[in-house]
Amino acid sequence: MQERKLRIIQADPWLEEAEEEINERYRRYRGRLTSIETDEGSLLRFADGYNYFGINYNPKEKGWYYREWAPQAEDLYLFGDFNNWQRYSHRLNRGEYGIWEIFLAEDEYKDRFTHQSKIKVLVHSESGWQERIPAYIRRVVQDPVTLDYTGQVWLPPKPFNWENDKFSIGQLNELLIYEAHTGMSQEREGVGTFVEFADYLIPYIKNAGYNTIQLMAVAEHPYYGSFGYHVTNFFAVSSRFGTPEDLKYLIKKAHEQGIAVIMDLVHSHAAKNTLEGLNGFDGSGHQYFHAGERGDHPHWDSKIFDYGKTEVLRFLLSNVKFWMKEFHFDGFRLDGVTSMIYFDHGFREVWDLNGYFKSGVEWDAITYLQLANTLVHKIKPKAVTIAEDVSGMPGMCRPVKEGGIGFDYRLGMAIPDYWIRILKEKTDEEWNIHELWHTLNDHLPSIKTIAYCESHDQALVGDQTLAFRLMQSEIYFRMSKDDQSIVIDRGLALHKMIRLITISLGGQAYLNFIGNEFGHPDWIDFPREGNNWSFQYARRQWSLRENPTLKYHFLAEFDRAMLKLVKAYHILSEEYGMQLNMDEENKTIVFQKQGLVFVFNFHPNRSVPGYSFQLPQPGDYIIALNSDSIEFGGLGRIDDSQRHITTYDAKSKVHWLTIYNTNRTAQVFRRV
Repeated sequence: MQERKLRIIQADPWLEEAEEEINERYRRYRGRLTSIETDEGSLLRFADGYNYFGINYNPKEKGWYYREWAPQAEDLYLFGDFNNWQRYSHRLNRGEYGIWEIFLAEDEYKDRFTHQSKIKVLVHSESGWQERIPAYIRRVVQDPVTLDYTGQVWLPPKPFNWENDKFSIGQLNELLIYEAHTGMSQEREGVGTFVEFADYLIPYIKNAGYNTIQLMAVAEHPYYGSFGYHVTNFFAVSSRFGTPEDLKYLIKKAHEQGIAVIMDLVHSHAAKNTLEGLNGFDGSGHQYFHAGERGDHPHWDSKIFDYGKTEVLRFLLSNVKFWMKEFHFDGFRLDGVTSMIYFDHGFREVWDLNGYFKSGVEWDAITYLQLANTLVHKIKPKAVTIAEDVSGMPGMCRPVKEGGIGFDYRLGMAIPDYWIRILKEKTDEEWNIHELWHTLNDHLPSIKTIAYCESHDQALVGDQTLAFRLMQSEIYFRMSKDDQSIVIDRGLALHKMIRLITISLGGQAYLNFIGNEFGHPDWIDFPREGNNWSFQYARRQWSLRENPTLKYHFLAEFDRAMLKLVKAYHILSEEYGMQLNMDEENKTIVFQKQGLVFVFNFHPNRSVPGYSFQLPQPGDYIIALNSDSIEFGGLGRIDDSQRHITTYDAKSKVHWLTIYNTNRTAQVFRRV
């Protein structure tokens, strides 16, 4: 029987040349899934590893099992507070497939093996004797004196109260994402907590108009400055921000406000740490990761998972299920997808069919991503997965059954790169509006793209936020409402315009990094030796936004008005805008979307009274949003109350609208 043609090939004839490779990609996924279902019963049961490995209470046998997969180890011993740190008194027994276990009966250990007691595991292998932290541990704490990390038994006497948490991300019409880092979300110089975030920042996010939080640095990572991307303990909530219950409190509080919470999930690599992490756990050097050079990430100083191993798949897929079931996350942004799926980690100049399908592709990683997306949507059909992929791998955001990889959204990473490039390399007069239009609309139909001007990547030390790039050092001392500065005026105007045109054209969802909505002036620099371990730049100065005498307030108010408009007219639900006018001489772009008419004049100094352009619909039009309004820090050159009436040219049979087209202004009109 002839094999059916997968839908991604039917939809894109360009892929026909790689049809066999795409079919093989799908066959690999089906083969692995069938094997899992045959051996384990279902993918969902396979992903229950966190309820088997690590420490789990068995109510039937009335005691605790500790299990560990360590196929090359010679001996494992559990020790900790419960046995006065006697290293050799509690040996685990080895079973099939290199799985070790020990049972601690409740009758004997109930007063010793208790909630929050500390533990480690001693691993004996050909590499010697090493004290390690259990791989599936759910809580890791750091000694304030020695700075050593230790596992902690986390068995709260009462389960967290998730009652009435009925929120579903599927009820949101559009995703307006607020990317945030818990530790730097407060103004004081120090580390913020989950409870502070929940009590103080969630109301702010709600009021600002965002409906989704993308939470960074959730899993345990010893080096704070890694931004959470060098994970050591994949099932442990970062203890520097609080307890697992504190994180649950944050998520429940967000859900109560109608806000979804997506986790920034790091499965693309792991920290090289041996004492705290997975590296060299069983002494082999290739347990969770590839052996030799293939297991070392050449650019990130980290380890690369061996996605072809069954127990590695179980570990990672169990991690996906763990965060969704235990913490009610609404989905994931998967970090470093490009790095995962190519042997060269995406460091290349040319992308073509050969590079996508025929050579240099890490097929096991792609199979893992297909399984992970399948699992996520089995657990929560409306959950959202986002791929951080710069390569444009075909099928990334198509359903697995169609031959795709199964993500719901891709990050539009070319958009912030474009904004930075033109701001760095071109004068305002040199901006090419046709290039701008092409960049923002460069996404395939039905492939959902998350548009953004800047994320955490653009705000890191060594780079610059858009606000700082636009206003430079004047942002520090010329932001008073009583101060006049052409640099600040330009920066405010373009900051608003860049955001509005990006959200209007760039995709089907929108992302903003914490504080950038009001033009936070500083980059992010976590405490390190080079800055004398300072927290000065690892925080957000909310007082700048709240100070009525400063201009940051204007940017925040415009951002809120912009999101209100986007939600009211469901701007993101329409894939593309209808181009109405491209005027290179006046640097003006006019388009229609969801019935609204958008006019962007990027010219640095040319304002045009009586500016006319064609419209498909006649009628009366009024201002729905005006970036030049006084309330948004503009110059107030436009009368927002004016009604604009179209005229009809009988000869050309065209309707015209005439406006005052002021420079560095975005105007949005609605038909009355």
